[in-house]
Amino acid sequence: MSATDVETPAGLTSAEVAERAADGRSNAFSQQSSRSVSSIIRANVLTLFNGIIAACFLVLLLLGRWQDALFGISAIANTVIGSVQEFRAKAALDKLALLHAPRARVRRDGAALEVAVSDVVLDDVLVLRAGDQVPADARVATSAHLQLDESMLTGESDAVDKVPGDEVLSGSVVMAGEGEAIVVRVGADSFANRLAAEAKKFSLVASELRSSIDKVLRVVSWIVGPIALLVFNAQMFVFGGWEQAIESGDWRQAAVNTIASLVAMIPLGLVLMTSIAFAVGAVKLARQQVLVQELAAVEGLARVDLICLDKTGTLTEGSIVFDAEHPLGPGAGDRARGGAAAARADGWRSVLAWYGGEPDANATAKCLAEPYSDVPSTDPAARIPFSSARKWSAVAFAAGTDVAGSWVLGGPEMVFPDNRLAGDSRELAASGLRTLVLARSDEPLDEATEALPAGLEPVALLTFRERIRPDAAETLAYFAEQGVDVRIISGDNPATVAAIARSVGLEAAEGFDARQLPAEQAELAAVLAQHLVFGRVTPDQKKAIVIALKQAGHTVAMTGDGVNDALAIKEADIGIAMESGSPATKAVARIVLLDGKFSHLPRVVAEGRQVIANIERVSMLFLTKTVYATGLALLFGVFVLAFPFLPRQLSVIDGLTIGIPAFFLALMPNARRYVPGFLRRSLTFAIPAGAVVAIALFVYSWAATQAGIGEEELRTGSTLLLTIIGLWVLIVLSRPIDGWKILIIGAMMVGLILVYSVPLVTEFLMFVDPSVVTSALVLAVSVVSIGAIEVIRFVHRRYVRRTAQFDPSTTP
Repeated sequence: MSATDVETPAGLTSAEVAERAADGRSNAFSQQSSRSVSSIIRANVLTLFNGIIAACFLVLLLLGRWQDALFGISAIANTVIGSVQEFRAKAALDKLALLHAPRARVRRDGAALEVAVSDVVLDDVLVLRAGDQVPADARVATSAHLQLDESMLTGESDAVDKVPGDEVLSGSVVMAGEGEAIVVRVGADSFANRLAAEAKKFSLVASELRSSIDKVLRVVSWIVGPIALLVFNAQMFVFGGWEQAIESGDWRQAAVNTIASLVAMIPLGLVLMTSIAFAVGAVKLARQQVLVQELAAVEGLARVDLICLDKTGTLTEGSIVFDAEHPLGPGAGDRARGGAAAARADGWRSVLAWYGGEPDANATAKCLAEPYSDVPSTDPAARIPFSSARKWSAVAFAAGTDVAGSWVLGGPEMVFPDNRLAGDSRELAASGLRTLVLARSDEPLDEATEALPAGLEPVALLTFRERIRPDAAETLAYFAEQGVDVRIISGDNPATVAAIARSVGLEAAEGFDARQLPAEQAELAAVLAQHLVFGRVTPDQKKAIVIALKQAGHTVAMTGDGVNDALAIKEADIGIAMESGSPATKAVARIVLLDGKFSHLPRVVAEGRQVIANIERVSMLFLTKTVYATGLALLFGVFVLAFPFLPRQLSVIDGLTIGIPAFFLALMPNARRYVPGFLRRSLTFAIPAGAVVAIALFVYSWAATQAGIGEEELRTGSTLLLTIIGLWVLIVLSRPIDGWKILIIGAMMVGLILVYSVPLVTEFLMFVDPSVVTSALVLAVSVVSIGAIEVIRFVHRRYVRRTAQFDPSTTP
């Protein structure tokens, strides 16, 4: 402990803790890692289109036409299914989040114990050690070289020393040393919870699917009102004009016809299918120990074209072991002095033993405890703890002992900026080993300025090796095959990082020293385009690298597990954290690998691709329906023709040709690569195909009217025509038809046959047997329409391949 320490507090008693918890003076302010119940209900129930559907449903009930209100039941079912799927996803994600929630270390009844962060109460004594995230605002009581990283709060990456009396804000992270602090603010008053609300809340990942669908819904919402007036006016004139229609009561049928046209325009099922696909994808990944903290992140990783990896904990397992010592004789390096020989004889191995045995030693220093066990018998006279900003630590022992002098342990290029050891350390680092130097000086150690002592002489180089993850090479090969670029950004020696990168299959001739990185964004982007591996990268530089890559047009994912990765992970389009990572890093990540296996990322990409590809396929079904429904409303409104469907007829046919098959198609395996332009590609098929359907139905209705066919037979023929064309659109978009698709389409065909052959169903849907004229018209128009749709699909596929650089795997 430092000289300014006060007596170690004993902490609260159990009774005092219970009293404060009962009074609400606890840290119990939880921020859910997934969507709240209220937000799920709002998203699935309180929508503009549900409002339109509800209004139409209510009008039909008031008119006594409950048979035509089937779409209301369908809309309710869609809402319930969507909500249930998201509730199931929420339950699975929240359960995983609870199991992996961060813990806090407190002193109570004189003993240190771990409790949930939410169980911390006012006046609790926090026991802080390296790597801990401060769970509540507190005042330092004792400090043993306590240093905190407040970058999550201030954006400054330098570690800040904390002495008794200083305040520590929740959300900051202990970088070095240890200490105890008394909690002064908890719950909603604590900075941690304000940070958590910003970092962990259900925020919106940039989602092309969601934004594209929102565009469609906005357009439909603008045109639905004017089209309703146009159609209703036309239907009133079909029944002899407003005055006659009102007197005869035919205005009721005009209203029913109008509602039929409006309901068909609304792509409610597309929103439902997207929500279900996201939810199912998240639940499937949860079973594989991948926690998706926002559903749209499933899609997000599939859109990534560049992934930034931190070496430690991602390419390597994060554990490090001592490799070897390399004593430096007189003349080692270009300017090593003979005094180093005396240092070697005077117990430098005991100094290494002291480094390895320190309670607050970092992971690298702890590796020295096993090979070096002869700890000095005297206590240090001064010390400077390790800092990630300095990348060295120092200790001084009084004169008269075999370890007398000031000793510095750190990166060779940081301890000796003149690069006198460049040749020795570069050779070792190039072999993939982490290299540190132990240096000695006769000058005293200045704890106040934390500066390197003058006259340092190198004593020995120490090498450490990391265990490479067995799945790293295979995962990186997958990304390379899929056209995803990789950048390795690490705080370690560039040559060491490059060697490890080469060992996992990356073609990295050498690493770029981040100390030479330009600050200007355009120049930084140019350097990032030329190099794959970067070493000695600071937390702020990691963030700047991600920003530069995003500004260069990349969709960036960032993986890591350390506190120094948190800023970059939050800035990335998709942040991925390891479960072994710090609480701060996991808090801002979109995806957490709960078992720390890097090999899960290809599965996340595959799941996202399945969602995107399948939603693009089913979107063409729904958007085709929206286009033809809008076209029908316009055509029949302008030409003042009776709308050729009852709402109940459209509900059944849409369900069997679009709704039900779309549900299954949205969840089927699909490995097609992601290509930007989802909405444009969907509309290039849906607009011409929908126009064909609308024109076909208009031509049939006009011809049938001219032939004197009655109203019920005209509706029967229109429904039959729409069934044939709709089924063909389904077949076209399902190709290649194999496996489950055969079963799905076959089941829909059987269902349609039953619709037209079961007496109770035909009576309910008001179908009649078609005459020869109707049958001939339906057959002729169907053949022409099917031929036109085949041509449209052929042209559409050529267009997609051309815009996707002729990659057949990108064709929907």
